[in-house]
Amino acid sequence: MSKRRNRALAQVVDNTIDFKSYTNTRRVPQLIPKTLSQEHYIELLQDSDINVVLAVGPAGTGKTMMAVIAAVQAFRRGDVEKIVITRPAVGVDGEQHGFLPGDLNSKMEPWTRPIFDVLHEYYSTKDTARMLEEQTIEISPLAFLRGRTFKRSWIIFDEAQNSTENQMKMVLTRLGDESKMVITGDLAQHDRKFEHENGLRDFISRLKKQGSSLISLVEFNSRDVQRHPVVKEVLKMYGEY
Repeated sequence: MSKRRNRALAQVVDNTIDFKSYTNTRRVPQLIPKTLSQEHYIELLQDSDINVVLAVGPAGTGKTMMAVIAAVQAFRRGDVEKIVITRPAVGVDGEQHGFLPGDLNSKMEPWTRPIFDVLHEYYSTKDTARMLEEQTIEISPLAFLRGRTFKRSWIIFDEAQNSTENQMKMVLTRLGDESKMVITGDLAQHDRKFEHENGLRDFISRLKKQGSSLISLVEFNSRDVQRHPVVKEVLKMYGEY
């Protein structure tokens, strides 16, 4: 019996869709390192004893991409039941997006697009829309996280360099049982007005002073950039990394 027919019968019986039945509609998620830092990052993402992974470094090093792929892997294995996506809604150099129409997911779309670009390599647009509807994938602005606890979830906190110290503390304390949090950011791409507002930099400083057996940090540099060679040249021109 074909997989498509199996899915159709399942819908007839209970009027629900098993999202794992869609796993064969896109390619299998694989994490393949191209640098030693990426190899270390992947090891931490797959280490069940590490609850929080911080990945910092320039654009093109695979920070967000590998966090999303690892999330898809964990979801398909059944290690987690939900993928949670959050990031500060801060425009570049104070750019204001103004009022955005639609529901919460639509309003956050400009900030979550890089993550969904990766997700769509493994799920169709229709699949991700249904997963959003069922909250198998949840987009949650920072302001909506307060008071919540995420259990059996994979939480991706992207562009964390644009968070404040209070926001960083609040996000880190949302972690519940059987969950993993991946925090990504580029300390050289800080879009808030004042540098002292950089919650990611503050927490990294605290982590390096105190240390932790449950939280790990990966620091990428220009040698880890895997985008077009021009990206490395641009970073050199701006004196980054």
